[in-house]
Amino acid sequence: MSERLGRADASGTTPDGAPAATPGDRWLTPGVVSIGIASLASDASHEQVTSLLPAFLTATLHAGPAALGAIEGASDALVGLSKLVGGPLAAEPRRRARLASGGYLLTTVATAAIGLATAVWQVAILRAVAWAARGVRSPSRDTMLVSLVPPRAYGRASGVERAGDNLGALIGPLVASALVAVIGVRHAMMVSVLPGLVAVASIGIAGREARRRLTEPGATARLSFSLRELRAAGMGRALVPIACFELGNVATTLLILRASTELEAGNRSATTATSLAILLYALHNAVAATTALAGGSLTDRLGPRTTFTAGAAAYVVAYVLFAVPTGGWVILAAGFALAGAGIGLAETAESTLVAQTLPDRLRGNGYGLLGLVQAMGDLGASLVAGLLWSALSPSVAFGYAAAWMVAASALAGRVSVHGRGRR
Repeated sequence: MSERLGRADASGTTPDGAPAATPGDRWLTPGVVSIGIASLASDASHEQVTSLLPAFLTATLHAGPAALGAIEGASDALVGLSKLVGGPLAAEPRRRARLASGGYLLTTVATAAIGLATAVWQVAILRAVAWAARGVRSPSRDTMLVSLVPPRAYGRASGVERAGDNLGALIGPLVASALVAVIGVRHAMMVSVLPGLVAVASIGIAGREARRRLTEPGATARLSFSLRELRAAGMGRALVPIACFELGNVATTLLILRASTELEAGNRSATTATSLAILLYALHNAVAATTALAGGSLTDRLGPRTTFTAGAAAYVVAYVLFAVPTGGWVILAAGFALAGAGIGLAETAESTLVAQTLPDRLRGNGYGLLGLVQAMGDLGASLVAGLLWSALSPSVAFGYAAAWMVAASALAGRVSVHGRGRR
Protein backbone atom coordinates (compact mmCIF):
# COMPACT_ATOMS: atom_id res chain seq x y z
CA MET A 1 0.00 0.00 0.00
CA SER A 2 1.27 3.45 -0.82
CA GLU A 3 2.83 5.33 2.04
CA ARG A 4 1.02 8.49 0.94
CA LEU A 5 -2.44 6.93 1.08
CA GLY A 6 -5.03 9.18 -0.44
CA ARG A 7 -2.78 11.25 -2.67
CA ALA A 8 -3.42 11.17 -6.39
CA ASP A 9 -0.51 9.84 -8.41
CA ALA A 10 0.73 11.03 -11.77
CA SER A 11 -1.90 9.00 -13.61
CA GLY A 12 -4.64 11.00 -11.92
CA THR A 13 -5.87 8.21 -9.62
CA THR A 14 -5.81 7.46 -5.89
CA PRO A 15 -4.01 4.39 -4.53
CA ASP A 16 -7.37 2.57 -4.65
CA GLY A 17 -7.52 3.03 -8.41
CA ALA A 18 -10.24 5.69 -8.17
CA PRO A 19 -10.07 8.78 -10.41
CA ALA A 20 -8.79 11.76 -8.46
CA ALA A 21 -11.16 14.65 -7.81
CA THR A 22 -10.63 18.02 -9.43
CA PRO A 23 -11.97 21.37 -8.24
CA GLY A 24 -13.92 21.97 -11.43
CA ASP A 25 -16.21 18.93 -11.18
CA ARG A 26 -19.84 19.76 -11.71
CA TRP A 27 -21.57 16.93 -9.95
CA LEU A 28 -24.33 18.34 -7.71
CA THR A 29 -26.96 18.48 -10.46
CA PRO A 30 -30.74 18.77 -9.93
CA GLY A 31 -30.95 15.02 -10.58
CA VAL A 32 -28.49 14.18 -7.79
CA VAL A 33 -30.30 16.49 -5.38
CA SER A 34 -33.64 14.96 -6.40
CA ILE A 35 -32.39 11.45 -5.65
CA GLY A 36 -31.21 12.63 -2.23
CA ILE A 37 -34.65 14.16 -1.57
CA ALA A 38 -36.35 10.98 -2.79
CA SER A 39 -34.33 8.86 -0.36
CA LEU A 40 -35.05 11.27 2.49
CA ALA A 41 -38.78 11.49 1.82
CA SER A 42 -39.25 7.77 1.17
CA ASP A 43 -37.31 6.76 4.27
CA ALA A 44 -39.24 9.27 6.38
CA SER A 45 -42.45 7.77 5.00
CA HIS A 46 -41.79 4.12 5.75
CA GLU A 47 -39.90 4.81 9.02
CA GLN A 48 -42.97 6.73 10.16
CA VAL A 49 -44.98 3.52 9.77
CA THR A 50 -42.20 1.21 11.02
CA SER A 51 -41.93 3.10 14.30
CA LEU A 52 -45.68 2.66 14.87
CA LEU A 53 -45.89 -0.95 13.71
CA PRO A 54 -45.14 -2.63 17.09
CA ALA A 55 -47.87 -0.67 18.85
CA PHE A 56 -50.29 -1.20 15.94
CA LEU A 57 -49.81 -4.97 15.93
CA THR A 58 -49.97 -5.43 19.69
CA ALA A 59 -52.46 -2.82 20.86
CA THR A 60 -54.75 -2.53 17.82
CA LEU A 61 -54.61 -5.98 16.19
CA HIS A 62 -53.80 -7.84 19.44
CA ALA A 63 -50.87 -9.80 17.98
CA GLY A 64 -47.71 -10.78 19.84
CA PRO A 65 -43.98 -10.18 19.40
CA ALA A 66 -43.71 -13.37 17.35
CA ALA A 67 -45.92 -11.86 14.63
CA LEU A 68 -43.80 -8.71 14.52
CA GLY A 69 -40.60 -10.72 14.33
CA ALA A 70 -41.93 -12.93 11.53
CA ILE A 71 -43.18 -9.99 9.47
CA GLU A 72 -39.98 -7.97 9.85
CA GLY A 73 -37.66 -10.93 9.30
CA ALA A 74 -39.46 -12.05 6.15
CA SER A 75 -39.64 -8.50 4.80
CA ASP A 76 -35.94 -7.85 5.33
CA ALA A 77 -35.03 -11.09 3.55
CA LEU A 78 -37.39 -10.16 0.71
CA VAL A 79 -35.59 -6.85 0.22
CA GLY A 80 -32.34 -8.67 -0.50
CA LEU A 81 -33.92 -11.10 -2.94
CA SER A 82 -35.82 -8.39 -4.77
CA LYS A 83 -32.65 -6.30 -5.12
CA LEU A 84 -31.07 -9.27 -6.86
CA VAL A 85 -34.07 -9.42 -9.22
CA GLY A 86 -33.93 -5.66 -9.79
CA GLY A 87 -30.27 -5.79 -10.85
CA PRO A 88 -30.74 -7.23 -14.36
CA LEU A 89 -33.80 -5.01 -14.88
CA ALA A 90 -31.61 -1.94 -14.30
CA ALA A 91 -29.27 -2.85 -17.18
CA GLU A 92 -31.49 -1.03 -19.68
CA PRO A 93 -30.90 2.75 -19.22
CA ARG A 94 -34.37 3.71 -20.44
CA ARG A 95 -36.02 1.28 -18.03
CA ARG A 96 -34.33 2.61 -14.91
CA ALA A 97 -36.47 5.71 -14.41
CA ARG A 98 -39.71 3.75 -14.80
CA LEU A 99 -38.59 1.04 -12.39
CA ALA A 100 -37.41 3.56 -9.81
CA SER A 101 -40.61 5.66 -10.03
CA GLY A 102 -42.86 2.60 -9.94
CA GLY A 103 -40.95 1.14 -7.01
CA TYR A 104 -41.20 4.33 -4.98
CA LEU A 105 -44.93 4.63 -5.72
CA LEU A 106 -45.74 1.03 -4.80
CA THR A 107 -43.69 1.25 -1.60
CA THR A 108 -45.53 4.43 -0.63
CA VAL A 109 -49.05 3.12 -1.28
CA ALA A 110 -48.52 -0.30 0.31
CA THR A 111 -46.84 1.18 3.38
CA ALA A 112 -49.55 3.78 4.02
CA ALA A 113 -52.26 1.15 3.44
CA ILE A 114 -51.07 -0.73 6.53
CA GLY A 115 -53.07 1.86 8.48
CA LEU A 116 -56.24 0.40 6.91
CA ALA A 117 -55.43 -3.22 7.85
CA THR A 118 -57.81 -5.09 10.14
CA ALA A 119 -55.89 -8.37 10.40
CA VAL A 120 -52.28 -9.41 10.89
CA TRP A 121 -52.15 -11.27 7.55
CA GLN A 122 -53.07 -8.05 5.75
CA VAL A 123 -50.16 -6.25 7.44
CA ALA A 124 -47.84 -9.06 6.40
CA ILE A 125 -48.90 -8.89 2.74
CA LEU A 126 -48.71 -5.10 2.54
CA ARG A 127 -45.31 -5.03 4.24
CA ALA A 128 -44.03 -7.71 1.86
CA VAL A 129 -45.28 -5.80 -1.20
CA ALA A 130 -43.76 -2.55 0.04
CA TRP A 131 -40.38 -4.13 0.79
CA ALA A 132 -40.27 -6.07 -2.48
CA ALA A 133 -40.90 -2.84 -4.40
CA ARG A 134 -38.27 -1.12 -2.28
CA GLY A 135 -35.74 -3.78 -3.22
CA VAL A 136 -36.50 -3.85 -6.95
CA ARG A 137 -36.20 -0.08 -7.28
CA SER A 138 -32.80 0.22 -5.55
CA PRO A 139 -30.45 -0.99 -8.35
CA SER A 140 -32.22 1.27 -10.87
CA ARG A 141 -31.94 4.28 -8.56
CA ASP A 142 -28.28 3.65 -7.74
CA THR A 143 -27.32 2.99 -11.36
CA MET A 144 -29.21 6.09 -12.46
CA LEU A 145 -27.43 8.14 -9.77
CA VAL A 146 -23.91 7.37 -11.00
CA SER A 147 -24.98 8.02 -14.60
CA LEU A 148 -25.61 11.65 -13.60
CA VAL A 149 -22.08 12.44 -12.36
CA PRO A 150 -18.48 12.14 -13.58
CA PRO A 151 -16.62 9.06 -12.26
CA ARG A 152 -14.48 11.12 -9.87
CA ALA A 153 -17.66 12.27 -8.06
CA TYR A 154 -19.24 8.84 -7.48
CA GLY A 155 -18.46 9.02 -3.76
CA ARG A 156 -20.03 12.42 -3.23
CA ALA A 157 -23.15 11.44 -5.17
CA SER A 158 -23.51 8.24 -3.14
CA GLY A 159 -22.98 10.28 0.01
CA VAL A 160 -25.88 12.57 -0.87
CA GLU A 161 -28.20 9.57 -1.36
CA ARG A 162 -27.05 7.85 1.86
CA ALA A 163 -27.33 11.10 3.83
CA GLY A 164 -30.90 11.53 2.63
CA ASP A 165 -31.74 7.96 3.64
CA ASN A 166 -30.33 8.36 7.16
CA LEU A 167 -31.91 11.78 7.64
CA GLY A 168 -35.26 10.31 6.67
CA ALA A 169 -34.76 7.61 9.29
CA LEU A 170 -34.35 10.41 11.83
CA ILE A 171 -37.36 12.46 10.68
CA GLY A 172 -39.86 9.60 10.29
CA PRO A 173 -40.03 8.44 13.92
CA LEU A 174 -40.09 12.03 15.20
CA VAL A 175 -43.05 12.85 12.93
CA ALA A 176 -44.81 9.65 14.00
CA SER A 177 -44.32 10.51 17.66
CA ALA A 178 -45.87 13.94 17.13
CA LEU A 179 -48.79 12.73 14.98
CA VAL A 180 -49.86 9.72 17.01
CA ALA A 181 -50.87 11.87 19.97
CA VAL A 182 -53.04 14.05 17.71
CA ILE A 183 -54.65 11.77 15.12
CA GLY A 184 -53.97 8.25 16.40
CA VAL A 185 -51.92 5.32 15.12
CA ARG A 186 -54.01 4.42 12.04
CA HIS A 187 -54.23 7.93 10.65
CA ALA A 188 -50.57 8.64 11.42
CA MET A 189 -49.71 5.63 9.27
CA MET A 190 -51.95 6.73 6.41
CA VAL A 191 -50.50 10.27 6.44
CA SER A 192 -47.15 8.70 5.53
CA VAL A 193 -48.38 8.69 1.93
CA LEU A 194 -47.58 12.43 1.71
CA PRO A 195 -43.78 12.28 2.05
CA GLY A 196 -43.91 9.13 -0.09
CA LEU A 197 -45.48 11.07 -2.95
CA VAL A 198 -42.75 13.70 -2.60
CA ALA A 199 -40.26 10.87 -3.15
CA VAL A 200 -42.11 9.74 -6.29
CA ALA A 201 -42.06 13.25 -7.74
CA SER A 202 -38.38 13.72 -6.88
CA ILE A 203 -37.24 10.47 -8.48
CA GLY A 204 -39.21 11.47 -11.58
CA ILE A 205 -37.11 14.64 -11.87
CA ALA A 206 -33.92 12.59 -11.66
CA GLY A 207 -35.27 10.18 -14.26
CA ARG A 208 -35.88 12.95 -16.76
CA GLU A 209 -32.32 14.24 -16.31
CA ALA A 210 -30.92 10.71 -16.73
CA ARG A 211 -32.86 10.23 -19.99
CA ARG A 212 -31.53 13.52 -21.37
CA ARG A 213 -27.98 12.35 -20.69
CA LEU A 214 -28.26 9.16 -22.70
CA THR A 215 -25.58 9.25 -25.37
CA GLU A 216 -27.11 6.43 -27.39
CA PRO A 217 -30.86 7.07 -27.64
CA GLY A 218 -31.54 3.82 -29.42
CA ALA A 219 -29.30 1.62 -27.27
CA THR A 220 -30.78 -1.39 -25.50
CA ALA A 221 -29.34 -3.86 -23.04
CA ARG A 222 -30.19 -7.52 -22.78
CA LEU A 223 -31.76 -8.85 -19.62
CA SER A 224 -29.13 -11.11 -18.04
CA PHE A 225 -27.31 -11.93 -14.84
CA SER A 226 -23.86 -13.50 -15.00
CA LEU A 227 -21.83 -14.17 -11.88
CA ARG A 228 -18.90 -15.00 -14.14
CA GLU A 229 -18.91 -11.51 -15.67
CA LEU A 230 -19.20 -9.87 -12.26
CA ARG A 231 -16.35 -11.96 -10.90
CA ALA A 232 -14.15 -11.20 -13.89
CA ALA A 233 -14.77 -7.48 -13.34
CA GLY A 234 -13.55 -7.76 -9.73
CA MET A 235 -16.88 -7.88 -7.86
CA GLY A 236 -15.94 -11.06 -5.99
CA ARG A 237 -12.89 -9.48 -4.35
CA ALA A 238 -14.91 -6.44 -3.35
CA LEU A 239 -17.68 -8.51 -1.76
CA VAL A 240 -15.42 -10.42 0.65
CA PRO A 241 -14.77 -7.54 3.10
CA ILE A 242 -18.31 -6.25 2.53
CA ALA A 243 -19.74 -9.64 3.55
CA CYS A 244 -17.61 -9.61 6.70
CA PHE A 245 -18.84 -6.10 7.50
CA GLU A 246 -22.49 -7.07 7.05
CA LEU A 247 -22.07 -10.21 9.19
CA GLY A 248 -21.08 -7.84 11.99
CA ASN A 249 -23.70 -5.19 11.24
CA VAL A 250 -26.31 -6.05 13.87
CA ALA A 251 -29.75 -4.43 13.76
CA THR A 252 -30.05 -1.08 15.50
CA THR A 253 -32.92 -2.55 17.54
CA LEU A 254 -30.26 -4.56 19.44
CA LEU A 255 -28.36 -1.35 20.13
CA ILE A 256 -31.56 0.24 21.43
CA LEU A 257 -32.26 -2.81 23.60
CA ARG A 258 -28.75 -2.68 25.04
CA ALA A 259 -29.10 1.02 25.79
CA SER A 260 -32.51 0.69 27.44
CA THR A 261 -31.43 -2.22 29.67
CA GLU A 262 -28.20 -0.49 30.69
CA LEU A 263 -29.95 2.81 31.39
CA GLU A 264 -32.60 1.04 33.44
CA ALA A 265 -29.85 -0.73 35.38
CA GLY A 266 -28.52 2.74 36.23
CA ASN A 267 -31.54 3.37 38.52
CA ARG A 268 -33.76 4.90 35.85
CA SER A 269 -37.39 3.99 35.31
CA ALA A 270 -38.31 1.81 32.33
CA THR A 271 -40.09 4.76 30.70
CA THR A 272 -37.15 7.11 31.15
CA ALA A 273 -34.68 4.48 29.93
CA THR A 274 -36.75 3.78 26.82
CA SER A 275 -37.10 7.49 26.00
CA LEU A 276 -33.37 8.04 26.36
CA ALA A 277 -32.63 5.01 24.19
CA ILE A 278 -34.85 6.39 21.42
CA LEU A 279 -33.06 9.74 21.61
CA LEU A 280 -29.74 7.91 21.30
CA TYR A 281 -31.09 6.15 18.21
CA ALA A 282 -31.98 9.57 16.78
CA LEU A 283 -28.38 10.63 17.46
CA HIS A 284 -27.17 7.55 15.57
CA ASN A 285 -29.19 8.51 12.47
CA ALA A 286 -28.15 12.16 12.63
CA VAL A 287 -24.47 11.21 12.77
CA ALA A 288 -24.96 8.67 9.97
CA ALA A 289 -26.48 11.35 7.71
CA THR A 290 -23.69 13.84 8.40
CA THR A 291 -20.95 11.25 8.04
CA ALA A 292 -22.34 9.96 4.73
CA LEU A 293 -21.87 13.41 3.21
CA ALA A 294 -18.35 13.72 4.59
CA GLY A 295 -17.65 10.12 3.60
CA GLY A 296 -18.57 10.86 0.01
CA SER A 297 -15.90 13.54 -0.27
CA LEU A 298 -13.42 11.34 1.59
CA THR A 299 -14.10 8.49 -0.82
CA ASP A 300 -13.52 10.67 -3.88
CA ARG A 301 -10.21 11.87 -2.45
CA LEU A 302 -8.84 8.70 -0.86
CA GLY A 303 -10.83 5.93 -2.53
CA PRO A 304 -13.60 3.65 -1.20
CA ARG A 305 -11.17 1.20 0.43
CA THR A 306 -9.93 3.80 2.92
CA THR A 307 -13.42 5.05 3.75
CA PHE A 308 -14.73 1.52 4.20
CA THR A 309 -11.87 0.64 6.55
CA ALA A 310 -12.59 3.73 8.64
CA GLY A 311 -16.25 2.75 8.87
CA ALA A 312 -15.43 -0.78 10.03
CA ALA A 313 -12.94 0.57 12.58
CA ALA A 314 -15.59 2.94 13.98
CA TYR A 315 -17.88 -0.05 14.51
CA VAL A 316 -15.15 -1.98 16.35
CA VAL A 317 -14.83 0.82 18.92
CA ALA A 318 -18.62 1.20 19.13
CA TYR A 319 -19.14 -2.50 19.84
CA VAL A 320 -16.43 -2.45 22.52
CA LEU A 321 -18.36 0.34 24.25
CA PHE A 322 -21.62 -1.61 23.97
CA ALA A 323 -19.93 -4.75 25.32
CA VAL A 324 -18.78 -3.02 28.52
CA PRO A 325 -21.54 -2.94 31.17
CA THR A 326 -22.32 0.66 32.11
CA GLY A 327 -25.34 2.62 33.20
CA GLY A 328 -23.90 5.86 31.89
CA TRP A 329 -25.58 7.54 28.95
CA VAL A 330 -22.38 9.30 27.85
CA ILE A 331 -20.62 6.05 26.92
CA LEU A 332 -23.76 4.75 25.25
CA ALA A 333 -24.08 7.99 23.29
CA ALA A 334 -20.49 7.59 22.10
CA GLY A 335 -21.31 4.04 21.01
CA PHE A 336 -24.36 5.16 19.03
CA ALA A 337 -22.44 8.03 17.44
CA LEU A 338 -19.57 5.75 16.38
CA ALA A 339 -22.00 3.19 14.98
CA GLY A 340 -23.72 5.98 13.04
CA ALA A 341 -20.38 7.14 11.68
CA GLY A 342 -19.51 3.56 10.77
CA ILE A 343 -22.65 2.96 8.71
CA GLY A 344 -22.44 6.39 7.08
CA LEU A 345 -18.88 5.77 5.91
CA ALA A 346 -19.19 2.11 4.99
CA GLU A 347 -22.44 2.25 2.99
CA THR A 348 -21.18 5.20 0.96
CA ALA A 349 -17.93 3.35 0.25
CA GLU A 350 -19.76 0.14 -0.72
CA SER A 351 -21.96 1.90 -3.28
CA THR A 352 -18.98 3.78 -4.71
CA LEU A 353 -16.91 0.61 -4.94
CA VAL A 354 -19.56 -1.05 -7.11
CA ALA A 355 -19.76 2.02 -9.37
CA GLN A 356 -15.98 2.20 -9.80
CA THR A 357 -15.47 -1.53 -10.26
CA LEU A 358 -18.16 -2.26 -12.85
CA PRO A 359 -19.05 -0.80 -16.26
CA ASP A 360 -22.52 0.65 -16.72
CA ARG A 361 -24.02 -2.51 -18.25
CA LEU A 362 -23.08 -4.55 -15.14
CA ARG A 363 -23.74 -1.98 -12.41
CA GLY A 364 -27.40 -2.92 -11.93
CA ASN A 365 -26.41 -6.54 -11.37
CA GLY A 366 -23.62 -5.40 -9.06
CA TYR A 367 -25.95 -3.29 -6.95
CA GLY A 368 -28.46 -6.15 -6.84
CA LEU A 369 -25.81 -8.60 -5.62
CA LEU A 370 -24.57 -6.04 -3.11
CA GLY A 371 -28.11 -5.65 -1.78
CA LEU A 372 -28.49 -9.41 -1.36
CA VAL A 373 -25.19 -9.67 0.53
CA GLN A 374 -26.20 -6.75 2.77
CA ALA A 375 -29.63 -8.19 3.56
CA MET A 376 -28.47 -11.75 4.19
CA GLY A 377 -25.44 -10.59 6.18
CA ASP A 378 -27.51 -8.28 8.37
CA LEU A 379 -30.06 -11.04 8.98
CA GLY A 380 -27.30 -13.46 10.00
CA ALA A 381 -25.60 -10.86 12.18
CA SER A 382 -28.73 -10.04 14.17
CA LEU A 383 -29.81 -13.68 14.46
CA VAL A 384 -26.45 -14.93 15.78
CA ALA A 385 -25.91 -11.91 18.03
CA GLY A 386 -29.39 -12.35 19.50
CA LEU A 387 -28.75 -16.02 20.22
CA LEU A 388 -25.37 -15.28 21.82
CA TRP A 389 -26.99 -12.54 23.91
CA SER A 390 -29.69 -14.92 25.17
CA ALA A 391 -27.42 -17.92 25.73
CA LEU A 392 -24.32 -16.17 27.10
CA SER A 393 -24.29 -12.39 27.49
CA PRO A 394 -24.59 -9.13 25.54
CA SER A 395 -20.83 -8.67 25.91
CA VAL A 396 -20.22 -11.89 23.99
CA ALA A 397 -22.74 -10.86 21.33
CA PHE A 398 -21.07 -7.50 20.69
CA GLY A 399 -17.64 -9.08 20.87
CA TYR A 400 -18.72 -11.47 18.10
CA ALA A 401 -19.91 -8.56 15.96
CA ALA A 402 -16.70 -6.63 16.59
CA ALA A 403 -14.62 -9.61 15.40
CA TRP A 404 -16.36 -9.51 11.99
CA MET A 405 -15.65 -5.78 11.74
CA VAL A 406 -11.97 -6.40 12.47
CA ALA A 407 -11.93 -8.98 9.66
CA ALA A 408 -13.66 -6.53 7.29
CA SER A 409 -11.10 -3.84 8.05
CA ALA A 410 -8.19 -6.24 7.51
CA LEU A 411 -9.53 -7.66 4.25
CA ALA A 412 -10.41 -4.25 2.78
CA GLY A 413 -6.71 -3.60 2.22
CA ARG A 414 -6.62 -6.40 -0.36
CA VAL A 415 -9.32 -4.86 -2.55
CA SER A 416 -8.25 -2.93 -5.65
CA VAL A 417 -10.45 -1.09 -8.13
CA HIS A 418 -9.86 -2.13 -11.74
CA GLY A 419 -12.91 -0.55 -13.40
CA ARG A 420 -11.89 3.01 -12.52
CA GLY A 421 -15.33 4.40 -13.08
CA ARG A 422 -15.94 2.96 -16.55
CA ARG A 423 -19.08 4.11 -18.28
